[in-house]
Amino acid sequence: MIEFFFDCSSPWTYLAFRNLQPLAADLKETISWRPVLVGGIFNSVNKGIYAAREDMSSPRNRYMLKDVQDHAREAGLHIRFPPKVFPVNSVKAMRGCLWIAQDAQAKTHYLAFVEATFAAYFGREEDISQDDVLAAICRQVGIDARAFSAGIARPDIKEQLKANTDEAIRRGAFGSPTFFVGEDMYFGNDRLPLLRSAVLRARA
Repeated sequence: MIEFFFDCSSPWTYLAFRNLQPLAADLKETISWRPVLVGGIFNSVNKGIYAAREDMSSPRNRYMLKDVQDHAREAGLHIRFPPKVFPVNSVKAMRGCLWIAQDAQAKTHYLAFVEATFAAYFGREEDISQDDVLAAICRQVGIDARAFSAGIARPDIKEQLKANTDEAIRRGAFGSPTFFVGEDMYFGNDRLPLLRSAVLRARA
């Protein structure tokens, strides 16, 4: 089992979401999708990320933007950094991932919803913190938007997102995407080759 702690507000997580699925299929491994709130992780254990993002014209950040585009090209994705809303408040979207996973009718659209949420934000620069944007995503993938809205307001869904985030921090996570094979942790889209090796070692 590969655990994938993720937040739809991260371009690197979009890349990892796309790239992890064929890797897991090739290994014949299942993926445990673990939505988190990456802002909660940053606020707890990685506050320096905010200062690092203040000057997006710095050499390091210019390279980071190029690096995202290089990886996006390899993954067949078109990723833009939304100029108006970055970072975005992804709490409703991530609660939505949890509710969809639990709902008998909606859960068959889980991966479609996650993909569409990434694409809305990083492809069309839509603000995924907004109810109307999330409702449109639901309609796009065949989920009842009113049931979605009610589901993400449930106290148990709110608590589960907090619990997932706290668990990720407790296990050593400092951002998204974070993967676990057992208690062996890997961070970032570019660590997927190491993740593959970890799965093979665990089997051996």
